[in-house]
Amino acid sequence: MAELALTPPTLTVRLTRGEKIAGLLRDTEVPLTAVRQVEVVNDPLTAVRGMRAPGMALPGIRKVGTWRRAGERALVSVQKGQPAVRIRLTGQRIDELLIGADDADARAAELRAVLPPAD
Repeated sequence: MAELALTPPTLTVRLTRGEKIAGLLRDTEVPLTAVRQVEVVNDPLTAVRGMRAPGMALPGIRKVGTWRRAGERALVSVQKGQPAVRIRLTGQRIDELLIGADDADARAAELRAVLPPAD
């Protein structure tokens, strides 16, 4: 399962070997200054929008990879029955991170606590 690691001033998404292979992904780092919104998604499988390119999707069970739609790109790693943290970014190659986490509420709160103040 993917892990969100917070080491100010960056946020790192660490993927398992299986996720890297299935989704054709790699670990991703983004500066905290690029984070513009953080929210918890209770049903992330239905929250994924766009076309998978590249990645893996087992309908109703698991999604991992890159989803694209009209000018947006999302890095996704979610599974059935697990909430996720949605992190919207600005000025990065990826526009959104949607990462499953058993402790999604706590992870989102931790991230919000260290975000720089909005302008």
